[in-house]
Amino acid sequence: MAFPGSGLAKGLAVTLRTMTRRSVTAQYPDVKPELPPRSRGVIALMEENCTVCMLCARECPDWCIYIDSHKETIPAPPGGRERARNVLDRFAIDFSLCMYCGICIEVCPFDALFWTPEFEYAELDIRDMTHEKGRLGEWMATVPAPPADDPHGARAKEVDAARKSADRAEATDAASPDAAKPDAAPSGGDEPAVDT
Repeated sequence: MAFPGSGLAKGLAVTLRTMTRRSVTAQYPDVKPELPPRSRGVIALMEENCTVCMLCARECPDWCIYIDSHKETIPAPPGGRERARNVLDRFAIDFSLCMYCGICIEVCPFDALFWTPEFEYAELDIRDMTHEKGRLGEWMATVPAPPADDPHGARAKEVDAARKSADRAEATDAASPDAAKPDAAPSGGDEPAVDT
C-alpha cells in the first residue's frame, strides 16, 4: 500500500541525486557524434549500377523517388542486331517526403542505392530537399565498408562446410588408386592396327 505523496518523494529524490552529478553534453557542432555502424542517414546512388528498372520508385510508399530516362541504341556487332538500353537522365529523392524505411535499398537488384551515415543535409527551403543524382552520387564516398562476416554466423558456417567438403573430395581423389595411374587408351579388338 502506497502512502500519499510517496511518488512525489521518489521524484524529488531522483532530482536531488542527478543535481549533484556533472552533466555530460555533447558539444555537437564542434564535436561530431559517434554514430552506430548501421545508422540511417541519407541515401547514396551509384549511378553506373542503375539500370532504370524503376523498382525503387514503384515500391516507395511515399512516392519520393523521381526517375527519368531515355532509350539509346547500341550499334550491332557484325552479324548481330541492334540493341536498346535505358540511359538514366534524372534520379532524384525528395528527402522532405522520405521516411527512411529503406525499401528502395532492399528492392534494388543491382546494388545502386546505399545507406550512408551522413545526416547534415538540412536546407533553409523545403524545395531544396529534393536532391538530384549528382548530389546523391557525391555521398557514395561516405558509404561505410560492409562489416566483416561473423565467424559464428550462418554465412561463415556455409563457407566452412563448403571448404571442408572440397577438402574431403580432394583427399578422396588423391587416395584412390586410379588417380595415380594415367588414363590408358582403351584397347578394343575392332581397332585397326597401325604400322609405325
